[in-house]
Amino acid sequence: MTTHTTSPPRFGSRQRLILFVLLGAGFMLSVDFSILNVALPEVGAGVGLGLAGLPWIASAYALPAAGFTLMFGRMADLFGRRKLFLCGMVLLIGASLLGGFAASPETLLAARALQGFATAMTIPAALSLLTTTFAEGAARDRVLGLNGALLSAGFTVGALVGGTLVSLMSWRAAFFINVPVAVVILLLTPFLIRESSLPDRVRLDLPGALTVTGGLLAVIYAVIEKNIPSAVVGVLLLAAFWMIELRSPAPLAPVRILRRPTVKWGNYAGFVVFAMEPAMIFLTTLYLQKILGFSPLTTGLVFGVPGLAAVAAGVIAGRFIGRFGSRKVLTVGLAVQGLATLPLVFLGADRMALAVLVPALFIGFFGHVTSIVAYTVTATSGLPDEEQGLATGLASMTQQVAITVGIPILSSVAATQSVELTGIHLALSVNVAVTLVSVAFIWFGLRPRDEHRPAAATVPLSRAADEELAAASD
Repeated sequence: MTTHTTSPPRFGSRQRLILFVLLGAGFMLSVDFSILNVALPEVGAGVGLGLAGLPWIASAYALPAAGFTLMFGRMADLFGRRKLFLCGMVLLIGASLLGGFAASPETLLAARALQGFATAMTIPAALSLLTTTFAEGAARDRVLGLNGALLSAGFTVGALVGGTLVSLMSWRAAFFINVPVAVVILLLTPFLIRESSLPDRVRLDLPGALTVTGGLLAVIYAVIEKNIPSAVVGVLLLAAFWMIELRSPAPLAPVRILRRPTVKWGNYAGFVVFAMEPAMIFLTTLYLQKILGFSPLTTGLVFGVPGLAAVAAGVIAGRFIGRFGSRKVLTVGLAVQGLATLPLVFLGADRMALAVLVPALFIGFFGHVTSIVAYTVTATSGLPDEEQGLATGLASMTQQVAITVGIPILSSVAATQSVELTGIHLALSVNVAVTLVSVAFIWFGLRPRDEHRPAAATVPLSRAADEELAAASD
C-alpha cells in the first residue's frame, strides 16, 4: 500500500501580487480598526467629544459597515467586483483624510460613517475577487486561511503598536496611516485584477436592498442604544425583506441560496464566532485593567503574544480543512474557542491569574481563527462565480453585525451584577454556553443530507435522480 501526500498549492508571481493587493486591503482595515480603538480617548479629546459620545466613534462606523455589506456584495456581482473594490478604496482615502483633519465631533463622526461605507464596499468585493480568482478546493482554502491569518495579525499589530503610534505622533495618525497603503492598492489593482464578468441584464432588487439595509440598521441601532421601538421596526423590515425576496423576479438574496445548509449554518457559525470572541476580549480587557489594574500597554501585550497563535491558525487552517473537511474543522475550532473561555469564568482578583489567562487566550485564539477560515469556506462553497459577491456579502455582513452586537449584549449581561468581577464571570459563562450549544446545532445542521437514508441497491442512478440527490445534499 502506498500513501499519497498532497503538497500545498503553489502560487505564481502574479497570483502572489493579487494576494498582496486583496489581502493587504483587509489587513489595513483590521489594523486601522484596532489602532482606533486604542486611541478613542485621545480622539474624543482632540475634537471635543465628551465621554458619553465616545461609543459613537465606533458605532458610526459599525452601522453602515454592517447594514450595507449585503447590498454592496450583491452589487459587486451585478456591476463589477473590481469596480466596487476600487470605489471602496477611493472612499476610504477620502474618509481617512477627512477624519485625520477633523476639528469637530460632527466631521469626525461623518468620517467614521464614510469609513464604514468604504468597508462595506471593499470587504465583500475583495473576498469575492479572492473566491473567484482561486478555484474551490485546496487553493481557495489556503487563500482564505491566509486571509484569516492576516486579519488576525492586523488586529494584533494594531493592539500592539496603536498606543505607541498615537503617543509618538497623534491620534490623527490612526486615520492618515490608511492613505499611502490605500493609494498603492488603488494603483496596482487595475494592472493585476481583471473585472468580473457581468450579467447580460443588470437588475438591482431595490425594494429588497432598502428593506434589508433599513432592517439591519434598525436592529443594530436597537442593540447599541437598547431601543425597543427601533428593534420592532427592524424586525418588521427584515420580515418584509423575506417576503419581497420570495416574490421578486430578480431578488437581492435568492431564498434558494439563503436556505442552503452551507449558507445558513455557515453564517450562523460566523455570527457566533464573531459575536462571542470579541465580546470575550472586551470583558477580559475590563478584567485586566479594572480588576487586576494593568495599564493599556500591558493589556495590549497580554493579547498580543497569544495573537501569534491566531496567525499560525490562519496559515494551517486550510490544510486542516483539506484533510478533515470544513464541517469537522468548523465545529472543533468553535468548540476550542468556547472551552478555552471556560477557565476565565473562575479567575479571581490575583495577578497570578495570568498563568491561566495567557495559555487560555493562546488556545482560544487558535480555535477562533480556525473557525473563521472554516466558516468562510463553508458559507462560500458550492456556489457559482456569479453569486460569490452575494455569498461573501452575507459572510461579511454576518461578521460586521456580530462584532457590533456581541459586545453590547454581553456587556448588558455583566451589568446585571452589582460586583464587577461577578458580572464579568456571568457574561463569560453565557459566552461559553452559547458557543458550545451552537457547536451542536452546527454539527447537525451541516450533516450530509443523505446519511440517514437506507443503502441503495447497486443500480445506476438516472441523470434526473442524480441531480435530485445532489440538490438534496446541498
